[in-house]
Amino acid sequence: MTSLITGPDGRARCGWAGDDEEYRRYHDEEWGTPLHGDRALFEKMSLEGFQAGLSWITILRKRPRFREVFAGFVPEVVADFDDDDVERLMGDAGIIRNRAKILATIGNAQIVRDMRDGELDELMWSFAPPASGVRPRSFADVPAATPESTAMGNELRRRGFRFVGATTMYALMQSTGMVDDHVEGCWRG
Repeated sequence: MTSLITGPDGRARCGWAGDDEEYRRYHDEEWGTPLHGDRALFEKMSLEGFQAGLSWITILRKRPRFREVFAGFVPEVVADFDDDDVERLMGDAGIIRNRAKILATIGNAQIVRDMRDGELDELMWSFAPPASGVRPRSFADVPAATPESTAMGNELRRRGFRFVGATTMYALMQSTGMVDDHVEGCWRG
């Protein structure tokens, strides 16, 4: 994969955005933009967990349905999902039907519900490294995990969260703007 591509609008973008319109929109409007708020970060954590082993475009295409069936990822609502909800979700072809990931999302919601307001945001952002101002020159310069994403995953697991490994947490750090991995030459730079 090339590190940069030029879209139909003439803008140079990170090569992973490819020629898919939804990927380009996500790259241009969301990826690497600072994201705050317990609900928003809970949603991102949940979707990154569902993405494990799959492509992110699969999740993006299913995100509207995920939001619908997971009550907008409001932790207090998802925390109260019961066995009937699990079966409802397992039968919904509009999402990723993985029982372990569904149960993890509900369990993670219960942990977030029991945290003080703003605590998840504060906790996750505490692992963001200082901005270096240096952009990766190519995708080869972008790590799969970092000491910070490993530490974040370890702390979240210590608190009982699931599907929060170092690689998943690094993807979350990229998507929420905790790190900026737009490659050199990308218009977002």
